[in-house]
Amino acid sequence: MTPLYVALDFNTEREMENFLAPFHSHPIPVKIGMSQFYMSGPALIEKLSAKGFPIFLDLKCHDIPNTVYLALKQLSQYPVDMVTVHCLGGQKMMEAAVAGANEGPYRPKVMGITQLTSTSKAMLNEEMAISGDVITSVISLAQLAKKSGLDGVVSSVLETRAIKQATAPDFLNLTPGIRLEKAKNDDQTRIATPAEAREAGSDYLVVGRPITQAKDPLKAYQAFVDSWNSQRKED
Repeated sequence: MTPLYVALDFNTEREMENFLAPFHSHPIPVKIGMSQFYMSGPALIEKLSAKGFPIFLDLKCHDIPNTVYLALKQLSQYPVDMVTVHCLGGQKMMEAAVAGANEGPYRPKVMGITQLTSTSKAMLNEEMAISGDVITSVISLAQLAKKSGLDGVVSSVLETRAIKQATAPDFLNLTPGIRLEKAKNDDQTRIATPAEAREAGSDYLVVGRPITQAKDPLKAYQAFVDSWNSQRKED
């Protein structure tokens, strides 16, 4: 399985169903984010899982430790590969998330959100009042996530290699902000191609609009897979 999750962020369930229809014969990994989850509810997880779609549930849990523990305990009852929490919730919260994930029958991987790919240095310094560069914050949070027992973190490709060096080679990295053409960056500021992500050490990719809004989603998806596999041939 190519570790490329397609983000399901649609305005209506009909749009989502129309997009997925061509993939029913060969189910692809999908990401269910907040918008789609709030629209469709937990039933969507069961529905897609029954059809063979691997699922990454990206709800970015961030609350007091006990609340996150209870949230992950519930989410681990569903057939999902991965779930996300915010590293900025701190060590106790992340430890509680892992404990909650361990309660259910599926035990999804718990991935920590470091800094969003839309975060710039100016945003980090001026709006969040966090000094230093984005990569410094990301690495610090990744190290805390590993210490807390998380399976890996979410970051841009620009930080992947540094995270692996600061944590461990087998500490998982999931990379959003993936594009085939760097100029088309939408609202994401730290982006890369699939080949660049693989070369940097990314274990999983997330792609949304370049596939979901493409005229030919099947062809677009294959283009991303081909880019990822092109790096494999060069290895």
